[in-house]
Amino acid sequence: MSANLLTLSGVHTHIGAYHILHGVDLVVPKGQLTMLLGRNGAGKTTTLRTIMGLWQASQGRLAFAGQDITQMHTPQIAGLNIAYVPENMGIFSDLSVKENMLLAARQAKHAGQMDEARLQWIFSLFPAVEKFWNHPAGKLSGGQKQMLAVARAIVEPRELLIVDEPSKGLAPAIINNMIDAFAQLKATGTTILLVEQNINFAKRLGDQVAVMDNGRVVHAGTMQALADDEQLQQSLLGLAI
Repeated sequence: MSANLLTLSGVHTHIGAYHILHGVDLVVPKGQLTMLLGRNGAGKTTTLRTIMGLWQASQGRLAFAGQDITQMHTPQIAGLNIAYVPENMGIFSDLSVKENMLLAARQAKHAGQMDEARLQWIFSLFPAVEKFWNHPAGKLSGGQKQMLAVARAIVEPRELLIVDEPSKGLAPAIINNMIDAFAQLKATGTTILLVEQNINFAKRLGDQVAVMDNGRVVHAGTMQALADDEQLQQSLLGLAI
C-alpha cells in the first residue's frame, strides 16, 4: 500500500455561522488518483478549499508529506508544490493563454524559460492550448478553458494536483480527452485528488474513492469495489454506475 501523501483527521470547517465540515477523515495515497464523490452540498468543494487554506479548519489536522499544514496560508501550501484547479477554473480572461501559463510557471520569468519538453507534452494532452497560445483566454470555449486550467496547473511537475469537477458542463468528446490526460498524468506518478459528479469519469480513472455526505466521509475504499457494488452505489450516491 502506498504511503499517504495527504491526510485529513477530524477536520471541521465553519464558514461564518455555518458548520460545513463535521469531522472529515480523508487519506490520499501517494502516486494514486483519489476520487471524492458525493451529492451536491455534501462538502466536497469545502474540503478542497480547506486543504488549500482558502478556508481555515476550525478543528482537526491536515498533514501533507508528514508536515502539518493546518494553520498554513494558501501561498505557503501552494509553495509545497500543490496545484489547485477550482470549479470556476480561475482563468485570467484578459491575458493570453501563454500569459496564463507563464504566471503558473514559477521557475520562468518569460515564456522562453518555460520547460519546452514539458510544454510539448502538455500540447499533446491539450492541443487547444497550443492552437490558441496567443489568444485571449476569455475567448476560449468552456471546454478549452478547462483544458487551460489543468494545463496551467501542471506546467511544472507537481507533488499533488487537486481538481474540482473537471468534467462539469463539458461535451463527451472533451470529457474523453480529459480522462486521457489524467490517465497520462497518473502514469507519471503525480498524486491526484479529484472531485467529480460524472460517475463514468470516476470509474475509469479512480484508484481510491471517498464518498461524502453531510460534511463527513461516509465511505472510503477502492474505486473498483464501489464500481462493482450496485447496492452500495445506490445507498451512497442514489445512482448506479
